[in-house]
Amino acid sequence: MRASHVIAVSAAVIFSTAFGAAWAAGDYGPLQVVDSSAGKVLADEKGMTLYTYDKDTKGKSNCSGECAEYWPPAKASADAKPTGDLTLIKRDDGTMQWADEGKPLYLFAQDKKPGDVKGDGKNGVWHVVKE
Repeated sequence: MRASHVIAVSAAVIFSTAFGAAWAAGDYGPLQVVDSSAGKVLADEKGMTLYTYDKDTKGKSNCSGECAEYWPPAKASADAKPTGDLTLIKRDDGTMQWADEGKPLYLFAQDKKPGDVKGDGKNGVWHVVKE
């Protein structure tokens, strides 16, 4: 019984270490993973937390005008390329925006420093992207 417990624990440690290493080596292009009070979250190149919006549909942003003032889109350069789970969508104004598996990504204007997650759960429709 004791030997099987040691084997199971060893296997779990090896699996989690290997899985964790693969996750840490994930390709997030210009984006990154940062620590926050909500755990590890996806962030832009400055470390600012990224969010998704429940009212978006895959490949389409439904946040523009005043909404985009509070929730600025995670803009991508015109020559950006999809990488890993990160995709790109074209906004109605023609600019490109990063997306997580087609779900548009946003910043929150009230987040002031890297790792802030003040927008998580806002109005029941905004959510941090947990990694």
